[in-house]
Amino acid sequence: MKRLSPDSDASRDLASGRYRIRRLDAAGIAAIPIPWMREEGWNPGLHDEETFYAADPQGFLVGELDGVPIATVSAVRYGDTFGFIGCYIVSAPFRGRGYGMAIHEAARRHLEGCTQGGDGVLANVDIYRKIGRACAYRNARFEGVKQGGDWAPSIPLQDAREVSFEALAALDRACFPAPRAEFLRAWIHQPDASALAAVAPGDPATLDGYGVVRRCFRGWKIGPLFARKAGVAEAVFRGLVDRIPAGDPFVLDIAEPNEAAKALVGRHGMTEVFATARMYTGPFPKVRLDWIYGVTTFELG
Repeated sequence: MKRLSPDSDASRDLASGRYRIRRLDAAGIAAIPIPWMREEGWNPGLHDEETFYAADPQGFLVGELDGVPIATVSAVRYGDTFGFIGCYIVSAPFRGRGYGMAIHEAARRHLEGCTQGGDGVLANVDIYRKIGRACAYRNARFEGVKQGGDWAPSIPLQDAREVSFEALAALDRACFPAPRAEFLRAWIHQPDASALAAVAPGDPATLDGYGVVRRCFRGWKIGPLFARKAGVAEAVFRGLVDRIPAGDPFVLDIAEPNEAAKALVGRHGMTEVFATARMYTGPFPKVRLDWIYGVTTFELG
C-alpha cells in the first residue's frame, strides 16, 4: 500500500511542526471545507456543516502549513465497523508534495478497524487502488429541472419526521452499511429541506420508502431515496420534486447496479452530469442495492 514518503515536503514539515493536522468543529467545517467544495463545483447543501458534523464530531480534519489551511478531508466513523472518507481537497499549489497523503493517512487512522468507503472521481481510481481501495460499482449523478404540471405522488406519503424513527432507521440500515441514528435525526430535521416517507399499508412499524430533498447553493439535491419497490421510489421521488419551485434544478445520485433507478431518471428525462466509483478498503458491505434509488451524499456515503 502506498504511504507518505519520508522524503516528501509534508514529512519534513510534519517533523518540524510547520504542517499541522487538526480536527474541525461545525464552525470550522463552514469556514473551510464548505467554501472549498463550492469552489470545486461540488455544490454542498446550505446546512451541511451542521448535519455532517452530527455524523461524527471527530471526523473532519484540516491540514495547515504555517497556520494556513492547505488540505481538508472527512473521515466519518459509523460505529466500530464502517467509516467513510470524503471532502478530500488539497489546495492546488501544494498537490504532489505529500500534504494530501499525510492528511489522508490521518483520516484512515481515525477509521482503523473499520471497512472504509469512499466515492472517488473516475480519473483517480488507480490512485485510490494504490492505497488499498477496491472498486465495487459506479454511482452516477443525474440532473433535472422542475417542470410545471402535476408532480403529486401516486400513494399517500407522510412527513418522515412524524413516522416511527425506528422504522426509518431500519429501512436506512438495510441500505447503508452501519447504523447512523444521530446523522439521520439531523438530516431529516435540517432547515430548507423536506423528508417524506411511505408507511407500509396496515403496518405503521414498517416503511416501504423514504427520501430527503435539501436546498443547496445551486438548486436542490435528493438523497437518500430508499424504497423496497420501484413504485414506492417513484412516489417518494415525485413527492420530493413536488416541493421544489418550478424552474429550479435538482440532482439525484443513483447506484448504477439498481436498474430500476436508471429507469426512474430515464422516465423523467434527467441527464447524467457526473460519476464516481464507490470503493472500499476491506470487505464490501452487504446492503440492498436494489433498494437504493438515491445515494445520501458522495461525501458521507
